[in-house]
Amino acid sequence: MEYLAELRANWRPLLGAMIGLGSGYATIYYVASIMAPELIAEFGWSKSAFALIGALGLLSTPLFPVVGRLADVLGVRKTALIGIIAGPLGYIALTQMTGDIRIYIAICIFQGTFFIATTSTVYCRVVVQHVARSRGLALAIVASGPAISGAILAPMLNQYVQASGWRAGYVAVAVFTVVAGVIALLMLPPEKRSEGTVAPKRGTARADYAEIFRTRTFWVLGGAMLLCNFPQVIALTQLKLVLMEQGITAGGISAMISAFAIGVLCGRIVAGFALDHFTPWVVATLIMGLPAVGLGLLASGFDAYWVVMLSVVLIGLSLGGEGDVVGFMVVRNFGVRIFSSAMGLMVAFISTSVAAGAALVSFSLKTTGSYSAFLIGCAIAAVIGSALFALLPRHAVKETTALS
Repeated sequence: MEYLAELRANWRPLLGAMIGLGSGYATIYYVASIMAPELIAEFGWSKSAFALIGALGLLSTPLFPVVGRLADVLGVRKTALIGIIAGPLGYIALTQMTGDIRIYIAICIFQGTFFIATTSTVYCRVVVQHVARSRGLALAIVASGPAISGAILAPMLNQYVQASGWRAGYVAVAVFTVVAGVIALLMLPPEKRSEGTVAPKRGTARADYAEIFRTRTFWVLGGAMLLCNFPQVIALTQLKLVLMEQGITAGGISAMISAFAIGVLCGRIVAGFALDHFTPWVVATLIMGLPAVGLGLLASGFDAYWVVMLSVVLIGLSLGGEGDVVGFMVVRNFGVRIFSSAMGLMVAFISTSVAAGAALVSFSLKTTGSYSAFLIGCAIAAVIGSALFALLPRHAVKETTALS
């Protein structure tokens, strides 16, 4: 089957990119969710203060377009190397904390500055360079890296932290990120074009960004990403705390974290296949609208185990699909040549949304002592944001080759 043959032919770059994403910046989120109760208990930090730390993502927002531009100009391997070095150093630094929350903030800023070189802005360029017909599924496979590592490693890390402490947990994560990062780097092919193709003329940054900014598509897609990603702060750093508020036991939390990660994985694969075979804007609307149901259930007060589990899975499905939707829509509307430049801007929208969500959840906790108001607001934003995909162009930009 030609659809799958393209994936088989490019298994090495796809696997390398998947490992890179799974061991990169994405690890910060499930690690933070697992470590949050431990740090709060040991150092006496308030939940609202810890939640506000997520707003530090705003400092990284201007850097995503820079990272994207580096990937377009220097290539994936050279750009990713920056994050592969910085990430483990940040985790080792966290083991030295003594209780001053300002130290934690400083380390988070360091990771947010350099570790972002291992995000989808960089690694997804590998996909769009090598795959065309099955691009949606290829993006899904690569973007599954964080979900796979989360499903396998998050429960293990949670149990390890319970047994050995959070400092040992950070050391284990540092070892994992550096080993897996190096493996990913070795698997990625050199930045070169297939024989017989002619490299397109590279535009200046000023010209390329002007081309992006003047399109209505950029602002529509950016608005959708901004509205749909407010609840990411729950999924990425507050999930364990939210589940504890729902009365879920420690064993149940481990199961739900694993179910969430599996939901993310399934969401990626389903979304990727659907984007390749069905109307993309319809698929995007459905996928990005899913969290509204899960968030509404969590805010409803129905805390039966199966209700909470369903909510977590729905949020996971959408978060997984989102990683595929944004990459697919960017290359569909902007092409391969400036993919990472445009992708970096979209990730900046997402980062802004997550940071704003962190500030809002902190405010909600401080004023109400509960997550309910924030969950309801996020559900409304997800409905509006997902509807914006209906305003995107119906036809993709024309490309002469996948290796542009």
